[in-house]
Amino acid sequence: MTKALQKVSSLPNKPGCYIYKNSDGKVLYVGKAKELKKRVSSYFRDNITVKTQHLMSKVDDFDFMITETEAEALILENNLIKKFSPKYNIRLRDDKSYPYIGVDLNNKFPKLLFLRRPKRKKGLKLFGPYPVGFGVGHIIRILNKLYQLRDCSDFELRSRKTPCLLYQIDQCSAPCVQKISQEDYIGDVELAMKFLEGKKSAYAVLDDLEDKMQYAAQNENFEKAAIIRDGLFDLRKFLEGETQQQVENIGSNDIDVVSFYEGEHEVDLSFYMVRNSLLIGQKSFHFLKDDFVDSIEVELTALIYEHYQQENQTVPTNLIVDLPKVEQELLKDSLQVRMISPQNRNYQKLVASVKEHAKQTQVLRQESQTGELVALSQLTAMLDLKERARVLECFDVAIWQGKSPTASLIHFEEGKADKAKYRYYHLKELPEGNNDFAMMQELFERRIKKENFPDVFIVDGGKGQVSVVKKILDDNHIHVPVVGIAKSRVLSDVKKFHKEIDRSEERLIIPGRKDAINLKKTPELYRLLTTMRDEAHRFSRKLHHKAERKRIFHSWVDEVKGINDSERETLLSQFPKPDKIERKDLESLEFKPAKITAILKYIKGSE
Repeated sequence: MTKALQKVSSLPNKPGCYIYKNSDGKVLYVGKAKELKKRVSSYFRDNITVKTQHLMSKVDDFDFMITETEAEALILENNLIKKFSPKYNIRLRDDKSYPYIGVDLNNKFPKLLFLRRPKRKKGLKLFGPYPVGFGVGHIIRILNKLYQLRDCSDFELRSRKTPCLLYQIDQCSAPCVQKISQEDYIGDVELAMKFLEGKKSAYAVLDDLEDKMQYAAQNENFEKAAIIRDGLFDLRKFLEGETQQQVENIGSNDIDVVSFYEGEHEVDLSFYMVRNSLLIGQKSFHFLKDDFVDSIEVELTALIYEHYQQENQTVPTNLIVDLPKVEQELLKDSLQVRMISPQNRNYQKLVASVKEHAKQTQVLRQESQTGELVALSQLTAMLDLKERARVLECFDVAIWQGKSPTASLIHFEEGKADKAKYRYYHLKELPEGNNDFAMMQELFERRIKKENFPDVFIVDGGKGQVSVVKKILDDNHIHVPVVGIAKSRVLSDVKKFHKEIDRSEERLIIPGRKDAINLKKTPELYRLLTTMRDEAHRFSRKLHHKAERKRIFHSWVDEVKGINDSERETLLSQFPKPDKIERKDLESLEFKPAKITAILKYIKGSE
C-alpha cells in the first residue's frame, strides 16, 4: 500500500487505465478514469466501501496507461480485464444464447447450419438471431426437403460412393456423388437463403413454391405437391409467428434497449433486442452491490461494453441505454453506434418495460431464493471467509479396477460453469489398484503447480480425501479452503426395524468441524455443489471411458503419427491389417504425401 500511495501524487490528470497489483505482481483490479490522478486518489480516502477496503488492503503497487480519450480508456479496460481476469472486476456470465441459421459459402456444397454462439468468419452467412421456441431446427428441415439440400456431414459428403436414402425418396439432390452440378446446387441454396433474408423476399419465395405445387399437381405428381403444401404451411406459420411478436410504435427496426434496477442488495441489468421490428428476446445479468468497487453507473457502462465485445454478440444499429448522459456518450464513442435518448417519446414505454423487467427479475429471484449468489453467500458464511466466494473448482477421480485412472477439474465463476477452464488429468496406474487417497494426492500436487487458485477447492469425497488435500495445501503454504461433498447413509426409524434399503443425504465436509453439514438445509448451496459434483463426475468419466476404449481397442493406426480421427476410420475400414497396403492404395484415398510416407514407414518398420 505504501508504494502505491507514494505514486499517486505523480499521476497525470489525463484519461487512462489503472492496474492494481499485490506484492506478488498479480493483477487484482483494472479500472478506467477520465482523470487518473483524481480517480486513483479517491481509493485512499476513509469513506470507501467495505469491498474497496478489502481490495486496497491487498494492493501493493499499480501501473497506469494513458489514452487520448475516455472512450479509448473504456476499450483498453475491457482488453486488460480479458487479459488478466482480475479477481475484483465484475464479469458477465452469459448463459443464454439465441439460435442462428448459418450457411458456410466457403464449402463447395454448403448446407443450412443450426448455430448457437456462432464464430464469425469470412464466407459464413448468418441469419438471425431468432427467438427461442421459433422452431428454427424444424424450418431448416423444411427448407432442406423443399430444395433438396444435403444435411449430411462434410466427412459423409467426401466419402460416399452411392447416394443415401434421402436421394431415393427425392429429398436430397445427392451432391456427394455429383447427381447435381455445383452451380445448380448453389442456386437451390440461394433460394433457401432468400426465404431467410426478410419478410418481403420470404413472401416472394412462398409465391414461387405455390406455383411449383400447382405445377406438380397438374402433372399428377401428387406426392411432391403434398410435400410442398406441407412445407408452405410451416413456412407461413413461421412468418406469422414473427409478425405476432412485432413491437408496436418502434421507429427503428434494429435496436437494443438497456436498463437496470438497483435493489437493496443486488443490481439487475436487462437487455431487450429488437430486430426487423421483432422483439427476439432478452438477456439479464445480476450482481451483488457489495461487489462494485467503482460507482454502479461506471461499472455498468464497462459491463455493457463487454457484452457487445463478446464473439457471438452483434452491435445493433441503434442503442438506448438508461444511464446518465456522460455514460451514453462514452458507449456511443467506444461502440461506434447511433445512440437514442431514453427520454425519446417513441421509446419511453419500451424503456420502462425493460426497467420493470429488471426489477421483476430481481423480485422473483429473491422470492424463490434460487440465485447462485445466494448459494455463494451461504458457502462464504459457512467457511467464515472475509470476502464472498466467487470462483470455485471441483475435482473428481474416475477409476475402475485400477485401470485408466483419470480426473477432472470443473471451474465455476459466480455460480456459472466456465468450460474454457475445465481440465482433464491422466493419473498413474498404481500397483495396488484403486487408491483414492494416493490419486487425490497426485491430482493436487499437479494442480497447485499451475497457481491461479480459486476461492474454494471442492472434492468429491469424504473426510479422508479432504484431509489429503488440506495437508498438501498446508505443506505448500496455500491458504485456500477445501471442502468435500459426500453422500451419508441414513436409516429412518421405520427402516431400522424393517431393515430396508437406506436413503442417502448429501453432506458438506469442512475441516475442523466435528459434524458434516446436511446440504438439504441450504437448498441453494445444495443445488450449486451437487451440480458441480455431477459435472465433474461426468467430465472425468468421459475421459476415463475414452482412455479405456483406447487401451482395449488399440489398433495399428494408433501407432502412426499425424493421423486424425476421420483418416483413422477410413484406414481401418479399408485395411484392418496393414500388411497389404501399397502406395497406390493410399493415393486413391487422397492422403497427403507426408501422411502416405508416415504410413508406409510404419509398415516397413513393423515387418
